[in-house]
Amino acid sequence: MNHGIIFGNRILDIVFIAWFIAQFYKVLSTFFIDKKFDIKRMWETGGMPSSHSSTVSCLTTCIGICYGVSSDIFAIAIVFSVIVMYDATGIRRAAGKQAGVINQFIEKIPLMLGEKRYERYFGKEKSEKLKELLGHTPFEVLIGCILGIVVALIFTDYLQG
Repeated sequence: MNHGIIFGNRILDIVFIAWFIAQFYKVLSTFFIDKKFDIKRMWETGGMPSSHSSTVSCLTTCIGICYGVSSDIFAIAIVFSVIVMYDATGIRRAAGKQAGVINQFIEKIPLMLGEKRYERYFGKEKSEKLKELLGHTPFEVLIGCILGIVVALIFTDYLQG
């Protein structure tokens, strides 16, 4: 069996492709929707589709293809995938919503205290906004999951090669 490109592992090759497609889609959608090229979207979390979901679903599907769905490693991958996808829609999404509320509150503090009192307590520099786009909607996770499975299935011959 020939080895893969990333650490000699074909599964990692395919998982990287699934991650890349999900992240690059975010760059393209920002370009076409917002009319700006933002390469930083390639490394940011949140948005459509979930690259976390595409990565873990691709990993699980690749393991199923290579080792069979009755293997112990496939069972581990399924549990891992469910935890990651649940976390993306649950905890991380809630943290993003909380960051939004905190950002709104911080913007209003100078108005409530007055600019001079605010500067006396907090200094002249405004605090950096918290990142709000952390998690995903269930739909973004579903699309990411489907993307990962499809990518793995497309590369079945490569995995089995």
